[in-house]
Amino acid sequence: MDTRNNLPILIRVFSYSILAITFVFLINNVLTVWFDWPGIKQLYSHYGLFGFKKLSKPLEESALTYTFIQLFFYFISLLIVVFYVLKSINQSLETDSKILTKFTAYIIRSSFWAVLIVGMADFIVSFMAVERLIDPIFNEAIKFKLIKPSFRITFIHFPLILVSFVIGYFTRSVGFIWLAVLVVGSEFLIVLSRFIFSYEQAFQGDLVRFWYAALYLFASAYALMHEGHVRVDVLYTGFNERKKAWTNAIGSLVLGIPLCLIVIFLGMSSKASIINGPVISFEITQQGSNGLYLLYLMAVYLAVFAVTMLIQFTSYFMSSSYKLLKE
Repeated sequence: MDTRNNLPILIRVFSYSILAITFVFLINNVLTVWFDWPGIKQLYSHYGLFGFKKLSKPLEESALTYTFIQLFFYFISLLIVVFYVLKSINQSLETDSKILTKFTAYIIRSSFWAVLIVGMADFIVSFMAVERLIDPIFNEAIKFKLIKPSFRITFIHFPLILVSFVIGYFTRSVGFIWLAVLVVGSEFLIVLSRFIFSYEQAFQGDLVRFWYAALYLFASAYALMHEGHVRVDVLYTGFNERKKAWTNAIGSLVLGIPLCLIVIFLGMSSKASIINGPVISFEITQQGSNGLYLLYLMAVYLAVFAVTMLIQFTSYFMSSSYKLLKE
C-alpha cells in the first residue's frame, strides 16, 4: 500500500469527520434543548456506560428510540464523509481548504447581516416602546407582546436572522468595515444626544456593545482566513515555507481545533450551559424593556465564533498538509 498516496485521503476523512461530528452535535443540541429529546448522555446513563451513573428510572421506550436516533446521526455522518471523500478521491487538499474557507465566509457574511438587521430592528422597537410611540399604532395586546421577550425574539428576531442567511448567500463582500463605522457612529450619536440634547436611553449603549462584540468575534475567523492574526514572530518569520507549513498544521491540529471543540462541547453541554442557557431563557439586559432584547444573541456569538474558527482551522490544517505533501 502506497502510504504517500493514501495520506491525503486519510487527512480528508479525518478533517471532514471532525466537522461532521460537530455539525451533528449542533443538530442534537437543538433537538435536546428545543424539542426535549433525551440526548446521547441519557443513553449512556440508561445503560451505565462510559462512567455515567445508571438512571434510577430507565428511559421510556419512545425516549430510548430518540436517543438511538441521535446516536445514529453520528454514524450516518461519518458514512457520508467516507462516501464524499471516495467519490471525490482525486480532489486535492487545497481544493477542500478553499471549499471550507468559502463556507466560513458565508457564515460570517450571514452573521454580519443578522447583527445589522436585528440590531436596527430591535433598536427601533425599543425606541418606540420607551417613547410610547407604539401606543397610537397598536392595540394593548400587540403592545404587550412587543415588550415580551419570547414574542419579540420569536416573531421578529428569528425571521430576520433567516432573511440574513438568504442575503448572505447572494452577497460576496463581508461588511466588517461598515460594522466598525456603525459602532463609531452609534457611540458618536450617544455623545451628541447626551451632551447636546440631554437624552440617553439604555438601548443606545446596548446597541454599541451588541455590534462591538459581533465585530470582535466574527472578525476572528475572517482575520484567520487572510493571515491577519498577530503572531509572536520571533521564530516564524525566519522559517522557510515548509517549516511554516509544519507550524501551521501542528498549531491548528494541537491548539486551534481542540480549543474550538472545547468551547462548542462545553458551551452546549446542557440546557443551563453558557451558550444554551441564555438562548432558551430569551435573556435580555437588566434594563428590561428600556434596553435591547439581544443579550441572548451574545451567547450565540460565542457559538458562531467557535464554529467559524473550527472550520477555518480545519481548512488551515488541510492547506498546510497539502503544502507539505506537495514537496
